[in-house]
Amino acid sequence: MIRVLVVDDQVLIRRAVVQILGTAPDVDVVGEAPDGLAAVAAASRLRPDVVVMDIRMPRMDGIEATAAICSDADLAETRVLILTTFEEDEYIVAALRAGASGFIGKGAEPEAIVHAVQAIAAGDALLSAAATRSLITRYVLPRTGGAPVEVPAQLRDLTDREREVLLLVARGLSNHEIAESLHISPHTAKTHVNRVMAKVEAHDRAQLVILAYESGLLVPGDA
Repeated sequence: MIRVLVVDDQVLIRRAVVQILGTAPDVDVVGEAPDGLAAVAAASRLRPDVVVMDIRMPRMDGIEATAAICSDADLAETRVLILTTFEEDEYIVAALRAGASGFIGKGAEPEAIVHAVQAIAAGDALLSAAATRSLITRYVLPRTGGAPVEVPAQLRDLTDREREVLLLVARGLSNHEIAESLHISPHTAKTHVNRVMAKVEAHDRAQLVILAYESGLLVPGDA
C-alpha cells in the first residue's frame, strides 16, 4: 500500500483529494494537514510514502514544508507531489528546487491524480517532464541570460556513464526507458540513477533535471 498524506488549507479540496485517492486499491490516505507546519509534523509522525502538497498555505507554505520534509534524513523515502494551479509556475520551480518529485494541476482528472501518486511512489519517471522543461526555460535560465552556471564539483565527479544517465533522466526517461536506451538492465539503470543522485546530493529526479539545465549540460530543444 502507498501511504499518503494530503496537505491543503482548503477543506473542500483536501477532502476531494482524499476521496479520489480512496478509490485506488493500492493507496491508503494515512493523514491530512491544513498547512505546511502541520504537514511537517504529520510527515515526521506518519512517515508517508507520498505527501500531496499545496503551495499557498498559512503559517508555512508548501515550499518551506517540502524543503523541511526532503531535508529530513528520517524521511528519505518520502516523496512530495505538488498539487497546484498552472498560474503558479514560479512557485513550482521553487518547490522542485526544494526537493519535490513532481507536480500536477488541481484541475486534473481523478485518474491522473491517482496515477501521479503511484508514479511518485514508484520513484520512477518524473511527472510532466515536458512541462518541467518549459518552466525551467521560462524561470531558471533567464536568471543567467541562458548562460550555464559554474559546474558543481559533484557533476565533475560523474563518470561518462553517469553523465549519460543524468542526461536521459533530464529528458524525462524512466528507468526502464534508460535501460532500453543504454542496453542495460532496469536494475543497473536504477543503480546508476541512485548513484548520480547520491553524488550530486539530489533528493529526487526533479533536482537532477534542474541541475542538468542550470549547468548547461542540457539546453532546451536538445534532441
